[in-house]
This record gives sequence, C-alpha cells and structure tokens, in this order.
Amino acid sequence: MTARRGRRIRDRLLGLVLRLLAALPLRANHALGGALGWIAWVLPTRMARVARINLELCFPEQTPAWRRRVGRRSMMEMGKALTEAPWLWRAGPERLRALSPFKTECDLSAARPPGQALFLVAPHLGSWEFAGLHAASYGPMTSLYSPLRQPEIDRWIREARASTGARLAPATREGLRQLQAARDRGEMIGLLPDQSPRRATGVFAPFFGCPALTMTLLPRLLRGRSDRVVFAFAERLPRGSGYRYREIEAGPEVADPDPERAAAAINRLVEALVRQRPEQYNWAYKRFSPAPEGQPDPYHR
Repeated sequence: MTARRGRRIRDRLLGLVLRLLAALPLRANHALGGALGWIAWVLPTRMARVARINLELCFPEQTPAWRRRVGRRSMMEMGKALTEAPWLWRAGPERLRALSPFKTECDLSAARPPGQALFLVAPHLGSWEFAGLHAASYGPMTSLYSPLRQPEIDRWIREARASTGARLAPATREGLRQLQAARDRGEMIGLLPDQSPRRATGVFAPFFGCPALTMTLLPRLLRGRSDRVVFAFAERLPRGSGYRYREIEAGPEVADPDPERAAAAINRLVEALVRQRPEQYNWAYKRFSPAPEGQPDPYHR
C-alpha cells in the first residue's frame, strides 16, 4: 500500500467517525466524549500529565484533591469538546440558537455605530466551537484559522463553519489583512487569546502568576480605535441541555500601547473567566511553553 493511499483511507475513516458523531443525540455525544476524557485522565497520557502540571502551577493554594477533581473533569470536558464538534458543525443556525436561550450581555444582534467592530475574544474554555458558530449566525464574522493537514477533513470543517456565516482567515499576513478589513467594516472578529504565538509576535505576561508567551494581535488591531471588546465563553451545561454565555466587557487596558501591559490585561481577563469554570478549561495545553529565556521548561520533568 502506498503512503498516499494509506492517507486517503485514514482520512475517509476519520470522516466516517466524524459523521457518526454528528448523528448522535447531543446528550449521548457528550456522554461518549466524557467517557473518552475520563480514560485519558486515568491512563498515563501526555495530556493528563500536562494538565496536572498546569493545575499545580496555577492553583498552588488548592489541595491536591481539588486539583485532581478539576483535572479529571477538565479532561472529560475536553472529550466532549472533541466529540461535540462534528455535531455542532452539522447543527445549523436555528438549532444553535435553540441551544443557547440565554441572552448575551453584549447582544450579538444589537446595532453598533458605523465602523465600530465587535471583538469576541474566546479562550479555550467551555465550548469555543459553539461560541464561534453561534456568534457567526448573527452577522458577518471573521476568525483566525489554522488549516488542518487532512484535506478532506479540513474542507468539511471549513464548509461547516462557513454555513453560519463565518469567514475563516488563515494565520498568515493575508489573514491579518482580512481581519483588518473586517474591523474597518465594523464587523465581528473572533480571536483565541490563549495560544502561544511565535516569539516574534508575542510577549511574556503573567497568567495565574506564571510567565506565558501572549499574543499582541488584539492590541495591534485596536490601536487608535474605539471598538468593543468582549471576553466570553460558552459554558457547557449538563446532559447535553445546551450552553450559557459568560462574558466580561474589556476596558481600554487591552489596547495599551505598551505590549506587555496589554498582554497582562488580556491574561487577567482570561484568568477571570477561567476561575468561573476551571473544570471546563483546556489544562492539557502547554500554555507555559516556551519559557522565558534562562528559565526551565515546566513540562520537561
């Protein structure tokens, strides 16, 4: 079997699994995802190890039992995030709106002054896939996107996200120009603030008291403007019953001309959201890697 044929078979099998997950009722889908996450926690997996390290770094004041409980539940929620994504991609705008009957404080459908953009900054907390798809159903929205290596799956995901009105901008210079154009048109822009950027495009700022390489894209896009910025996440409710938005309106500090002060403000807002539902945060991500020069990598143990 050639390598190309093997990749085609793998991609088709993965596509079949995604379609099966999309066909499950959401409650059963979440039950399956939770079980997968529990298995990933009890086995000696890399994700479970990273989650334990992150919780030790971020919550040293908590008891080991508390950190174990949050870590286990976080892995179960990450399993739900994995299995629910295909379901959400096929749900459509009306079903997505029905899943969130709770009015958002930022009111996605409200009119804004001409030229004023709305930045929706959603960390890897709760269901970020739902938050992006649901928000895009209320008006034009452009979000950064990193293409997947599997062409068939990548195409399926892009089409699904575009079905609710989202525009996907690649994480390149061209993508940055697309974000700037959407901002100038006064549209919605979706950003993920808690992924480690390249060193050249980020600065180190405290996150739960630890230095984390943090994006400076948001303050650069806001420079000299009066756009609205809302940090938010869609809390995943029990037993597949839906999602509830939790939001914090950002102040001018996220647009501070000093990139380190702006990055620190961004991390404080993300931290405030995470503290509301720490069990729904992605603790399995190496948020503190790379470390500042001269400091040890906390994951190298």
